[in-house]
Amino acid sequence: MDKHEVLISVKKEQTTMKTSLDIIVRPTEIDVNGHVNNAKYLEYLEWGREEWYEAGDLRYDVLKQLGVQTVTVNININYRKECGQGDRLTISTEPKSVGRTSYVMLQQIHNKEGELCADAEVTSVAMDPHTRKSRSVPEELRRLFPS
Repeated sequence: MDKHEVLISVKKEQTTMKTSLDIIVRPTEIDVNGHVNNAKYLEYLEWGREEWYEAGDLRYDVLKQLGVQTVTVNININYRKECGQGDRLTISTEPKSVGRTSYVMLQQIHNKEGELCADAEVTSVAMDPHTRKSRSVPEELRRLFPS
């Protein structure tokens, strides 16, 4: 396998839908301090959320047909352990809570030794693509959250 190839491993769990995405840190993601740049973690987390939507059968085209777009409005991230070039990381994503128009997801990034490298709480809002205003979270998305 090429070192720069993204590995995808999505696992659905019945109780709450949790996904995992495996990646390998690329040379272009390293900053002058010799570790993954903080902005790249946001990108990794976005990849993890995209896999979560995909596993829930809510790809962009499906959401579009439902008349909804999702917009990230807040991310709180904790950087716990530095990561370097060639490190194998696993990004896990799981739903935490859902409200009328917004929902919260929990994400973690672990290295191959199982050490926590970063964790985040991400709040997103369901938006009507025509009015650009918030709208209720569709049932197709709501069902993926714990009750």
